[in-house]
Amino acid sequence: MVTYIAYLVFRNSTVGLVATTITTVGFVAQTLAFFMRGKEFYDLAQLGSILRAIPLTNLYESLVFFVWCIILGYLLIEWKYKNRSFGAFITPIAGMVLAFIDISGMDKNIHPLIPALQSNWLLAHVTMSFLAYAAFAISFATAVMFLAVSSEDEKSWPYITWTVTLGVFIAVLVAMGIDFLVFKVGAHSTESLVKSHLFKASFRNGAMPVALFSYLALAGFIFAVWKYGKVLKRIIESFEISQDMLDELVYKSIAVGFPVFTLGGLIFGAIWADQAWGKYWSWDPKETWSLITWFVYAFFLHARFLKGWRGNKIAAVSVLGFVSTIFTYLGVNLLLSGLHSYGGG
Repeated sequence: MVTYIAYLVFRNSTVGLVATTITTVGFVAQTLAFFMRGKEFYDLAQLGSILRAIPLTNLYESLVFFVWCIILGYLLIEWKYKNRSFGAFITPIAGMVLAFIDISGMDKNIHPLIPALQSNWLLAHVTMSFLAYAAFAISFATAVMFLAVSSEDEKSWPYITWTVTLGVFIAVLVAMGIDFLVFKVGAHSTESLVKSHLFKASFRNGAMPVALFSYLALAGFIFAVWKYGKVLKRIIESFEISQDMLDELVYKSIAVGFPVFTLGGLIFGAIWADQAWGKYWSWDPKETWSLITWFVYAFFLHARFLKGWRGNKIAAVSVLGFVSTIFTYLGVNLLLSGLHSYGGG
């Protein structure tokens, strides 16, 4: 993440090569670690089927797999387009997820599967869901880049949209870093830690002056990005990234992610739910928000193909879709209760 940002700023080919090397080595290492954990889980659980031993049974494992999917998608983009500047926007999403894992002190141990997870549908439903989430994350990053290079007027809604989005993203990263320094503790469950520690050193601090300063700092980050956003626009354009290329990436990412999410996230999830709980749909918070996310991306494709939307409007829908995706993934698990709460530990 840091090396890609340095490459974007300094435009040094050596820095870019180092960034790609670090990312590739990390991806290979994570792949090996994933298989090693799967083998350990298989030996521990003794479930009789390798399909039931995929290490995707709790929030920690799913977050790690989400990062793996994002990096896989990014490396494919870098290979296809021969442009490393995308890394400065895509890899920070993976970095934020890893920071959340470390800050939260979530349980990383392997535990026996609860009965609801002892199904061959686990592999299809969960892996396809997170492959789709990663595709949506890439569409989000490239949509922000599109809004950055396409907007000229500082008072236009596309310019304000991408600067506010990026400003909030930076502020959240900084706040999580402060949490890491102040509250590097373990917790019995991720939910309890999130409720007691996440942003507690900043936005949720009990001392009013600290909380107020945090929100002022957030406004400052947003203003700084808004004020100097055109500098970033010129940097992106200097790497010969066209609006057409970005628009294509936004669309292709969703064109890949949407059918995968439809099949794996909704249809396979419904089949699994029927086997586990006796009904295909129960309006569980996760199911409800998954459906909302599905409608957002369905609208994206509808607007593009039938309404002819291109450019800023369609990029803004992609940003909105990823916000819904993040809430479906993390917000529901950590803030709401339901049939999917077992994944939050």
